[in-house]
Amino acid sequence: MIIDTTKVEAINSFSRSESLKEVYELIWLLVPIFTTVFGIIIGVLVIVWLERQISAGVQQRIGPEYAGPLGILQALADGTKLLFKEDLLPSRGDIRLFSIGPSIAVISILLSYLVIPFGYRLVLADLSIGVFLWIAISSIAPIGLLMSGYGSNNKYSFLGGLRAAAQSISYEIPLTPCVLSISLLSNSSSTVDIVEAQSKYGFWGWNLWRQPIGFTVFLISSLAECERLPFDLPEAEEELVAGYQTEYSGIKFGLFYVASYLNLLVSSLFVTVLYLGGWNFSIPYILIPELLGINEMGGVFGTTISIFITLAKAYLFLFIPITTRWTLPRMRMDQLLNLGWKFLLPISLGNLLLTTSSQLFSL
Repeated sequence: MIIDTTKVEAINSFSRSESLKEVYELIWLLVPIFTTVFGIIIGVLVIVWLERQISAGVQQRIGPEYAGPLGILQALADGTKLLFKEDLLPSRGDIRLFSIGPSIAVISILLSYLVIPFGYRLVLADLSIGVFLWIAISSIAPIGLLMSGYGSNNKYSFLGGLRAAAQSISYEIPLTPCVLSISLLSNSSSTVDIVEAQSKYGFWGWNLWRQPIGFTVFLISSLAECERLPFDLPEAEEELVAGYQTEYSGIKFGLFYVASYLNLLVSSLFVTVLYLGGWNFSIPYILIPELLGINEMGGVFGTTISIFITLAKAYLFLFIPITTRWTLPRMRMDQLLNLGWKFLLPISLGNLLLTTSSQLFSL
């Protein structure tokens, strides 16, 4: 039997080229994901540094200054310290729940970044149900906290997990009608379409001016979702030691720390997308992109500008939750639930009714 070597070589080269092609496709698939994750990590480090500097300014003290220039590497130093600390496990706890809980909390929040547009067509997944996917995914995080509290075999941890679940349910419900009102105004639930709907009228087209009641309810609900003061009942130090994270140490404690700041950043980004015009920065009668000669935010320069504008709005909004932390006292649990169910829910439903009526009359 005579084997044609040229045919064999052709087949081998074809198979090699196909395998290389598959490898390149896989790399190009992973590049945007890893780029986003890297950017998110840098963003969290910046938030931690900002919070420490702003808190120091509010309390008239110096703040971090030794780890890197202006103390910017302090968060990195803290993370490295937690990474090398011993990972302690409760002897009588449920080890599987104890270990899985922090991972669920972080992964569910990371998935929310899929639908956030940082610029024109600069989004990992432009879905038609983008904002509601975020609400659905963010509801998974309290399950991780509840698992952590139950798996710790500690009454304070379990109480913290129960509080986190109750708080999340109480403030997810008022938040959803606010998002639905924005979807009605924009005729879409896609985050990209919502930003483009606001760009038609420049600065005065922002949903902040069209939905002031919804913005207020969304702001309060997002603060409660992030468990920031005055809504940090699940980890109230004076009552529950540290809440659901009492028994944690090392990298697992660090995951809870990262999850809280990831949640804060994602809430600020959604406020930017839903109410502050997203990547469009428009002064009355003057559009910045037109001045810079950018056509629909195209090109590398336009993409960079749009990312910068989105992040600038998000970080400026972060001043509100950071300064609130040192301004308002912590609420009691009954006050927190009363605010969510008896005040914010009726107000958000009334706002949805007004928005629906105005949209019907404008047809």
